[in-house]
Amino acid sequence: MADEQKQDLNEQEPATSPEQGSAADEDLTARVSALEEQLATAQDQALRAAADVQNARRRAEQEIEKAHKFGLERFATELLPLLDSLERGMELSDPSDPAIKPMREGMELTLKMFTDTLARFQIVAVDPHGEPFDPDLHQAMAMEERDNVEPNTVIRVFQKGYTLSGRLLRPAMVVVSKPASDRPESPSIDEKA
Repeated sequence: MADEQKQDLNEQEPATSPEQGSAADEDLTARVSALEEQLATAQDQALRAAADVQNARRRAEQEIEKAHKFGLERFATELLPLLDSLERGMELSDPSDPAIKPMREGMELTLKMFTDTLARFQIVAVDPHGEPFDPDLHQAMAMEERDNVEPNTVIRVFQKGYTLSGRLLRPAMVVVSKPASDRPESPSIDEKA
């Protein structure tokens, strides 16, 4: 009986000519190459999507790191005038005056605690006295002629600058030296003229 079923199947299959077989092979080859192209495109898109996700994750981590690092920027900027006032109070108070000695000691302790706290949060003073002028960290308020100092050297600091984790919070306000000019004396008035 199995032989009869094979015969029935053979009779049902249409006989293909060699021309029809090669056309079917070409059709299959074309379909396979089209599917391979689609697969390659899908793999490329999957790789790009994975790279986009990885880049987005990396950017988010960097943003979080920056937020942690520089989140105190506005707060620290608001505290700097208080620090300036404490320092000015120390400069203007006479250390030898016995009447204000206890107040001065309290101011010194407060100032030390303040600066130590700022240092713990990586807020560092920029006090460039005697250093070369750096426009990235300093703001020149004036220039003075000096013979005994290199040109473009900070000779006085009006106000300290500060950085937060290496980023500038406030530039130092400074006076910068310039070479003495070699201008001739003003011409004298010719009395005979």
